Amino acid sequence: MRTRTRGGEKPAPSSKVRGTPAEIAAQIRRALRDGGSAEHAAGVQWFFKDQIESHGWYTADLRRAAVRSRRTVGKEHGLDFLIEVADDLFSGSVLEEKVAAVFLLEKLDAEFGDREFKLFESWLDRISSWADHDALVHSLIAPMVVAKPARAKAVFRWAKSPNRWRRRAACVALIRGARARMFFPEITKLSNFLLTDQDDMVQKGLGWLLRETAKFDAGRTVPYLMKIRAHAPRLVLRTACETLPTAVRKRILWA
Repeated sequence: MRTRTRGGEKPAPSSKVRGTPAEIAAQIRRALRDGGSAEHAAGVQWFFKDQIESHGWYTADLRRAAVRSRRTVGKEHGLDFLIEVADDLFSGSVLEEKVAAVFLLEKLDAEFGDREFKLFESWLDRISSWADHDALVHSLIAPMVVAKPARAKAVFRWAKSPNRWRRRAACVALIRGARARMFFPEITKLSNFLLTDQDDMVQKGLGWLLRETAKFDAGRTVPYLMKIRAHAPRLVLRTACETLPTAVRKRILWA
């Protein structure tokens, strides 16, 4: 196994980490289980239509705990080992395990390459909710698409998938690029393809993408929204218009 380490970071104060990636992942799972809140776990379910498993962690607390683990494990074993730990965690069924896996690797995209991109793409088949989906795609995959724009071609493959989460990923993976005024041709092409999609998770993902595109590139996006308004799903169109001036929004939605 190759070993890569990050420079410039001091490990969080703790004892040295020993064990295989699977054993470290098991330790993290136990900590997540023991440190959660049953009361908050019950409240988390309110945000989801389908039943999910949750230990009841608040996002900020979960991120802090994951960052401490990242510093300790990364310092002790290197980046490849850390990725294996995250891969194991994202194979679980509990929401916090999957989100913690993302937080372990968050903001390390500059050190990732095509191998990691393929790995994260494979995680799309393990998704169980919009929360672990958006954590994975927005925090890990989308920055890698911006870093290497040729990766944007993957979204058209995902858009054809019967898996709703891959189709949603096609949209969310381009959001960071949209904020940088990148990928406008790809965004409109993808939008044209997905406008007939009846899945609400896909429609919300597409609306989110078009909203960010309109926010950062209204000059090109508003004419496009005017063009598709007659046949675009209302959920997509309403979401896409959320950041536009009231007069423009009314012109798109009601004119």
